[in-house]
Amino acid sequence: MSDIEKSARLEAETMRKVTWRLLPFLMVCYLLAFIDRGNIGMASLQMNGDLGLSKAAFGFAGSLFFFSYFLFEVPSNLALQKFGARKWIARIMITWGLVSACTAFVQGQNSLFALRFLLGAAEAGFFPGVVLYLTYWFPAAYRARIVAIFMVAIPMASFIGSPLSALLLQADGVGGLRGWHWLFILEGLPTVLLGFVCLFFLTDKPEQAGWLGKEQREWLCARLAAERQDKKTVTRPSIWKLFRSKEVLGMALTCSAASAAGTVLGVWQPQLIKSFGLTVMQTGLLNSVPYIIAAVLMVLWGRHSDKTGERRWHTVVPLALIGIGMLSTLATTSLAPTIFLLSCILVGAYSFKGPFWALSSSWLAPSAAAAGLASINAVSNLIGGGLMVNVYGWIKQATGSYALALLPIALLSLASIMTLLSLSSEQQRAARNAASGAAV
Repeated sequence: MSDIEKSARLEAETMRKVTWRLLPFLMVCYLLAFIDRGNIGMASLQMNGDLGLSKAAFGFAGSLFFFSYFLFEVPSNLALQKFGARKWIARIMITWGLVSACTAFVQGQNSLFALRFLLGAAEAGFFPGVVLYLTYWFPAAYRARIVAIFMVAIPMASFIGSPLSALLLQADGVGGLRGWHWLFILEGLPTVLLGFVCLFFLTDKPEQAGWLGKEQREWLCARLAAERQDKKTVTRPSIWKLFRSKEVLGMALTCSAASAAGTVLGVWQPQLIKSFGLTVMQTGLLNSVPYIIAAVLMVLWGRHSDKTGERRWHTVVPLALIGIGMLSTLATTSLAPTIFLLSCILVGAYSFKGPFWALSSSWLAPSAAAAGLASINAVSNLIGGGLMVNVYGWIKQATGSYALALLPIALLSLASIMTLLSLSSEQQRAARNAASGAAV
């Protein structure tokens, strides 16, 4: 066997072992995060009547998660860098699981507002923290498919969570509790238990991975060190400088359309589907259909992006699908076409993620990665979740139309496409100038 063949075999064996060790576990963690974040959508089918929530008040409750998420996202990601992924991811999961379970005991809109704000603060930093953590373990050539596979947990959370939540709502009256009480309790406590498992299962860095062979560990550390050296920078930018950075803000705006599409449908889609006269169980089952389609296609799209090495158009096309799907809802008032268009929108929202986060991490220097990724995610969630969830509620309450309420996201997707194309052109020009300068 030649040296090239030996090296290729070592790489394949190492990455296979790292993938199977880390990815399934992190996916389960993220799946529980999104079940706990998004189960308010199914709970609303009972909870809104019990608490006397208007459409606007429910939208505000849904958005509060993202305001606190925005405030605590960057500090949380920096804390992960300081204390290590194992301890910090465990802390995040334990606290968000407890807060989610306690949502069962809210007594009115004010206590619901408080718990949703606390849930955002508790979960803040989990996603960008895991994306950063994956850069510690996976070379750049693997990241789009790995992030896409990891983020399958998002649509899978709704695919599993919607019928599960609908089933838990049927436990109405058991133990003197309403079905939505059981929903929050029984979906929050498993997250707490898994948080404790993190302390024993995760490894902070490849250098500490006793579960890798010596040769595998040395190969992975050398490969990642070489990539970091290629992007070496002397200083670490401040958080405020990142928030003022045109590139970071541009990437955040680009991400906001996909964030808005996923978040708004996660919060409001059950009510939209139920408006066709369906039962709670029928709503839960139909609500899961677009998510399983999105889960399959986002993995295939991420793999294709890695195979071709192309990121820009693999990010633009899903954004276009979001906009077209949103606009097309204006032309239908029947159930089957609505489910088809919701599927198209969610395919775009989730297929976007793998190529986009691979592209973003490639544009950020290692010294800026922790705060940069968190800043992009925080700002995009503030726009996509904090703002657009409210906008949807206001328009729906004012007009009674779900389709009109989706229209602002279509406009946001257009702005995202234009921003990404502008940013990528600037990056290409900078790379060409750097190459020509090096040649001289």
